[in-house]
Amino acid sequence: MVFRQADIQNFSNSYAVRKSTVTAKAEGKPTAFLSHSHKDAYLAKGVQAFLHAQGWEVYIDWEDGAMPDTPNRTTAEQIQAKIRDLDMFFYLATANSSASRWCPWEIGYADGKKPLESILILQTQDNNGYSYGAEYLQLYNHLDYAASGGIGTFGSNNRGRVLRGTMRA
Repeated sequence: MVFRQADIQNFSNSYAVRKSTVTAKAEGKPTAFLSHSHKDAYLAKGVQAFLHAQGWEVYIDWEDGAMPDTPNRTTAEQIQAKIRDLDMFFYLATANSSASRWCPWEIGYADGKKPLESILILQTQDNNGYSYGAEYLQLYNHLDYAASGGIGTFGSNNRGRVLRGTMRA
């Protein structure tokens, strides 16, 4: 399934989101790094709220006060540490993330450091019906609603499993 960007955006004002993945990890809650284009900030907040409602804490780099104002080597090192330390890596597939300089770098780093099943693509569809998440992103599993409730990780054969921490209906 492809998530409609309009639906994702609607979540951005729906939930109060705790912004500490450190606290979440200490409490045993599942955590994720969200790779996205900063041009899609409204979608990133929507994904964060949606996943928060499913029991997840999602890290967004521009919410981190420790990040440098201008990207530099420290930025890269801090992003690398978060990708390594958090449970999952989610890639928000949009036209902007496809054109980003950082998003392909982030997924490449995650690919070298995380188990394949810990990398998920959030395929999206814009208001014109165009879907994102194709080509090399199809090497990875994607996020979707699970028939048994909650959200799950699915491969190209649409077989999957419910993600830990998600709410079931």
